[in-house]
Amino acid sequence: MQACSRRIGEFIDLRPLRIEDAALTFAWRQAERARLLNAGAPDVDAQARWIAGRPAGECNFIIERKDGRPLGMLALVGIDKVNRHAESGRFLIGDEDGARGMPAAVEAMKLLYELAFDELGLVRVHGTVASGNGRMIKWQKYLGMKEEGRLRQHYFIDGAWQDAVCLGLLADEYRSEALPRMEVLIKMARQQAAQS
Repeated sequence: MQACSRRIGEFIDLRPLRIEDAALTFAWRQAERARLLNAGAPDVDAQARWIAGRPAGECNFIIERKDGRPLGMLALVGIDKVNRHAESGRFLIGDEDGARGMPAAVEAMKLLYELAFDELGLVRVHGTVASGNGRMIKWQKYLGMKEEGRLRQHYFIDGAWQDAVCLGLLADEYRSEALPRMEVLIKMARQQAAQS
């Protein structure tokens, strides 16, 4: 899918996920901060097979600094061109130190939303977050997503059931709320970088 090609940002780029990323993405998925994500592959070989098996209708990206240092991952999956919606997911900043001082997470979401709404012409992007991941829920809402409901006891994490919080963003909400907020955050980072 042409849409899944490299996305160029000001501070970071999104580049397509490659099989060579298996060891790195596996390590990120084993870290404590990934604890509230869906269970990943059990080893690096399985992670490589998972990457190789991604369907053409998915856009899986590595978030990468301009110097090529990988920072995390992000995806747009379940792209439905008839009903014009898709799911954002697999979002993880795996290298927090490398992302420090730059709006990597914000710009990654901005690039993903540009792909979804501006290039693919989708009208809705949605996703789920484990109810125990309050930080991610708060962040997604800050960036414009609305809570649309819950799937009760949907995830079994750390020996306990958690609801899946269903979030969604419509194209007009992206343009009127999310995009201006993201642009302000990126502008602030640009000003800080200029002062350094």
